[in-house]
Amino acid sequence: MTDYAIGDIQGCYERLLDVLARADFSPSRDRLWVAGDLINRGPSSLQTLRYLYELGSSAEVVLGNHDLHLLAVRYGGHELRRKDTLQAILDAPDAEELIGWLRHQSLCLHDPRRNLVMAHAGLPHIWDVPTAVACAREVETVIRSDDAEYYFTHMYGNEPDRWDDQLSGMDRWRVITNYLTRMRFVAEDGSLELATKESVESAPAGFAPWFEWPRNDDVRIVFGHWAALEGHTGSDRFIALDTGCVWGGALTMMDLDSGERIHCDCA
Repeated sequence: MTDYAIGDIQGCYERLLDVLARADFSPSRDRLWVAGDLINRGPSSLQTLRYLYELGSSAEVVLGNHDLHLLAVRYGGHELRRKDTLQAILDAPDAEELIGWLRHQSLCLHDPRRNLVMAHAGLPHIWDVPTAVACAREVETVIRSDDAEYYFTHMYGNEPDRWDDQLSGMDRWRVITNYLTRMRFVAEDGSLELATKESVESAPAGFAPWFEWPRNDDVRIVFGHWAALEGHTGSDRFIALDTGCVWGGALTMMDLDSGERIHCDCA
């Protein structure tokens, strides 16, 4: 059995099949760890979601910001955006089943045997792994509960911009969500800067990529979300898998044990 992690698919279903074929992936023996943003912006969001749903226990999934956006449209009353490719999911006869499955996915996965964590945007240096997992579970519980409508109605926003364990309610849930699904640049005290989306060199004054701040552990972190990195962080510990498939880059999958990367050109 081989466990593979894959970066942001974003509805690029044909490219997903291509990269899985290159790895000779078989759901009967292998598992696919999906680093969030399963859907949206690409041409085949519905087919992608159906395929991953049908993998069953052969898929380990964390939610990305685009996945949460679909849930916010469905449960929080938000409107689709001009570039969204989510309408086919909302109109599908199996929409409730698919969206319900998505709603029950994780925000953070921890594999102690591999000393590895996967979260869509990564982990801020101010959180150790137990804190990150506990925070993720808090929000997952809300998303799956009767409070989901309230959460998704108020999910969007950049404030508060820094973690404080005394936060409560929506402020607490929002900052946890932003760390795990939207983070790129942070300050030393953990403050988030969410406007800048470009390369490492574009860091605003006082901020740095989250993976450049020292951590008090040696955990490996697998993440997606940041296509401008083109898969490079300068460290074997911080494994960037979003290589911009939906923007004409590549779809990248990695063997979690050997570290071998398998690419499919999306141009």
